Amino acid sequence: MKKTITLDRKSLFSKRHRIVIKVGSAVLAPSEKGLDENRIGRLAAEISDLLDQGREVVLVSSGAIAAGLTKLNLTKTKGMPLSLKQAAAAIGQSGLMWMYEKTFSAHGRKVAQVLLTREDLSNRTRFLNARNTLHTLLDYGVVPIINENDTVSVDEIKFGDNDSLSGMVVHLVDADLLVILSDVDGLYTVDPKLDSSAELVSIVEKITADMDRAAGDAQTLVGTGGMRSKIMTARKVGAYGAPMVILNGKKTGMIQALFAGREVGTLFLPRPEKQDSRKHWIAYTVRASGKVVVDDGGREALVNKGKSLLPGGVVKVEGSFKVGECVTCVDRAGQAFARGLVKYSSTDLERIKGLRTTQIASILGRKDYDEVIHRDDLVIL
Repeated sequence: MKKTITLDRKSLFSKRHRIVIKVGSAVLAPSEKGLDENRIGRLAAEISDLLDQGREVVLVSSGAIAAGLTKLNLTKTKGMPLSLKQAAAAIGQSGLMWMYEKTFSAHGRKVAQVLLTREDLSNRTRFLNARNTLHTLLDYGVVPIINENDTVSVDEIKFGDNDSLSGMVVHLVDADLLVILSDVDGLYTVDPKLDSSAELVSIVEKITADMDRAAGDAQTLVGTGGMRSKIMTARKVGAYGAPMVILNGKKTGMIQALFAGREVGTLFLPRPEKQDSRKHWIAYTVRASGKVVVDDGGREALVNKGKSLLPGGVVKVEGSFKVGECVTCVDRAGQAFARGLVKYSSTDLERIKGLRTTQIASILGRKDYDEVIHRDDLVIL
């Protein structure tokens, strides 16, 4: 981890026009008393200031479950059945949006509620529909406030935490910056709760395996994200060419300080080359329906030669998937190295795996494609 890098922060952030800001439950509802209206009011004021500068802001907000728990006289979600969490979200979401409506209207700003599930973004058509809606809201100067639709989400379609959702939203709206407001100052060299020698990391040029191992999970009663999920999100948005910053959302004025060029929080720098939008969707948004085990020759052709995956390179099919669904390509050791959209179902692929393309028609009675995954539908991880 490099702690000091020469960087003109003010210049960097002055060029960021469309910003996604994610705020967690630990910031919005820091106690058992539920939502902190004063803190939400300060957040609305800081975002309104960015809007006055001609920027656009999409807010990804947690807090519905925390708000609902308070109304139900409950204090934590650990061990709680999913149906009760969903009920708490249903109760709390209206209160959360009412508070945003109230605080933003004080600055002459309009807000809109957008609830999403993982399934909404995994389906390409629904992904594009959501993108068009959000772009229209921004065109009209409205602040979209996005949350996971906890009331209907189940384990199979949950994002897992709003850190992950915020990373997908960066891609969804073509944002050029993600700001995560947390209950800590940023990423530390070690867990500051366990080691007093911990130092704040100002800039991260490249995410390493050591960072993944050192990062902890969520420690709050109502939060689901931890530093590990934030690092995973930084990797995701970095591939799309956007920087990410972790700021302490409990401290007043951090957003203004960031755009003034002050050295606050932890800045994750993006990759030099931005990943193609569709390929980023394949790599980080759409859910994989199965796996294909690829032999060494097939892996070499995909990774180093830019080729498509042919039936001859497939040695095993895992899971059940349809034509057009996403699968993960793994090597013989089980290591994932690519993802892509398949041209054949798992049933058909099971019959033609290991064969030459000239044999497909004689086995299936037809040959729709030569490739199992075309290189245009393939992303190397």
